[in-house]
Amino acid sequence: MTSTHGSGEGPPPQRTPLYEAHKRLGAKLIDFGGWWMPVSYATGIIDEHRTTRSAVGVFDVCHMGEIHFRGPRAGEAVQRLVTNAVGKLTDGAALYTVACWPTGGIVDDLIVYRVSAEHYLIVANASNVAKDFHWFTENVGSWCDVVDASADTGLIAFQGPGAKHALQTLTKVPLGDLGRMKFVPERDVASLPCWIARTGYTAEDGFEIFCRATEAPALWDRLLEAANAIGGKPVGLGARDTLRLEGKLSLYGNDLNDETTPLEADLGWVVKLDGADFIGKEALLKQRAEGVKRKLVGFEMTARGIARHGYAIHDAGGAKVGEVTSGGPAPTLEKNIGMGYVPVGLSEPGTQLQIDCRGKMVTAEIVKGPFYKRGK
Repeated sequence: MTSTHGSGEGPPPQRTPLYEAHKRLGAKLIDFGGWWMPVSYATGIIDEHRTTRSAVGVFDVCHMGEIHFRGPRAGEAVQRLVTNAVGKLTDGAALYTVACWPTGGIVDDLIVYRVSAEHYLIVANASNVAKDFHWFTENVGSWCDVVDASADTGLIAFQGPGAKHALQTLTKVPLGDLGRMKFVPERDVASLPCWIARTGYTAEDGFEIFCRATEAPALWDRLLEAANAIGGKPVGLGARDTLRLEGKLSLYGNDLNDETTPLEADLGWVVKLDGADFIGKEALLKQRAEGVKRKLVGFEMTARGIARHGYAIHDAGGAKVGEVTSGGPAPTLEKNIGMGYVPVGLSEPGTQLQIDCRGKMVTAEIVKGPFYKRGK
């Protein structure tokens, strides 16, 4: 995790509603995408990672963006913007998807929530909110009301195998009946009006809880109490990164960007080329017909060394074939892992690679699927 505004240029970082809470907890705060965010707390990244895998971690994700679409054409508008099948959503259901430029490159990766036939919510990455909102309004702003509610919305992630049990102490919503990628709006959590979604970015079971920004500190405190009761704790961006990497969950700005397409990024499952029209569909149809030239793969280091973002990837013969997009230790697996784009001909599991770790070539092997899968 590195600061993106450390040079003194540009506006000062923004503060989430939980900034003072993080300071009280002794968090190490960094400038992340223009926000002061906790990278870790007292016990450090590895302990926070393991706590999330074994109990529950509480994450400040108030910096994420929330954009609402309302009106008779809301569903049509959202479908125009994203690649997945919005028409298959029912009330209280969500899906993961991407929005594309006409070139097929990725504007952002998103979660779409259907509240009703005339109300949808899109959650966007923090660093992309202004870009996304401009793109959305430019293309479908005349179709329905498009409102950026990010500044008024708090969002806290509650993740881990103990999340359901701990959260159930704060709400009457029967969480056992709330399936993956489902949500309920306007319910009480700790006597505060919230939306509860069974979503997350840790490759673990858990929930994301939306509230009014002004009520986020009170909700945070109650969630921390519930987490502490079963051995949970607050978790920063450092462990959020290692957790998502173990699940091979892509990070916009690293693994996804304006130049990568979802077909290259191993996200073909969120692209419904035989369904409704969307921006970028023509380019992706062409790419599918011609075949992708590169593919995002996951790899494990088979010799001593840690792959980091930007390190060169070489084939077994020593020729440079790509760059690491994400990499680091996997505390759960006790291995070093990474992701990066390589030519399709080198993308099969078992393929041997070499990673240039600061001038030292370290061997690696492509592996299939996520590095970590949680138990049932």
